[in-house]
Amino acid sequence: MRSVGLANALQGLPYQVAEVEINQRIAPDYQTLRAENPQRFGVPDVTLTLTAQRGVEVIMLGEIERPGLYPLDVPRVTAALLAAGGARSTADLREIRIQRRLPNNRLIEKTVDLYTPVRDGSPLPEERLEDGDVVIISRLDPAQSQDYDVNLVTRSTFAQPDILVRVFNYPGGVVGGRRVPNGSTFVDALVGDAVRGGDGLGLPLNQANLGSVALIRFDPEQGKPVVTKLDAKDAIYGDPTQNPPLRDNDVIVVGRNFINRITFAIDTVTRPFQDILSFILFFDGIFTGDFFD
Repeated sequence: MRSVGLANALQGLPYQVAEVEINQRIAPDYQTLRAENPQRFGVPDVTLTLTAQRGVEVIMLGEIERPGLYPLDVPRVTAALLAAGGARSTADLREIRIQRRLPNNRLIEKTVDLYTPVRDGSPLPEERLEDGDVVIISRLDPAQSQDYDVNLVTRSTFAQPDILVRVFNYPGGVVGGRRVPNGSTFVDALVGDAVRGGDGLGLPLNQANLGSVALIRFDPEQGKPVVTKLDAKDAIYGDPTQNPPLRDNDVIVVGRNFINRITFAIDTVTRPFQDILSFILFFDGIFTGDFFD
């Protein structure tokens, strides 16, 4: 027996609501039929077939590449991460907070850990998102980062797919900003990673200046850029101490004179760096060419 009218009435309702509605509409009449003719009317055998999954819209906030409102055909946290461009290198995937507003206006929150399954190779949590959920990707606390492998996360599908690296070479040969695959090391970016994509930074490998390279990275805890001297030739020949993993908005400076000039400019800047944005704007000003006049 099929009731088309009942199916239309239940269309679009959550499962729990539809189940209550079915019991209210069918159960009394069916129990009467069972009482009158138990041999003909036994225990009902009902089969439910999912023809389409209802999409939802969620808000993505925090350490995510593109915060905003996203419609999801698959209402899962992993799908939401991918839709928003992936987590930044500053994200803590152990603490993804899901906030949900109930019909009675009460706010509930649940924390999902995606890092541990990635680290251990175990199944990912299948936490279902609902329409209107707010997903907040927490920022990694440096004090809690000892047992958190950032490099493992950057090479996972949960991270932003690529990062921006700025490169300074000799005058007139400023390379500018280049996008490289997330999780790239210094050598990966220098020569290009054929496996993961990327054409390299465009620096000639026979250049004498490659023996004197600096990696400059903004440290939010110290509130200032940190300069690390590198020897690119040793890195290419396999020295791991000269081949650090890169982060988004890293700056690579080639040549001893350039390193000294930029380091001096950083040390004598009139206004301190307040955040990563002021750090980026400082180097964007260098790219305009004023620095070389």
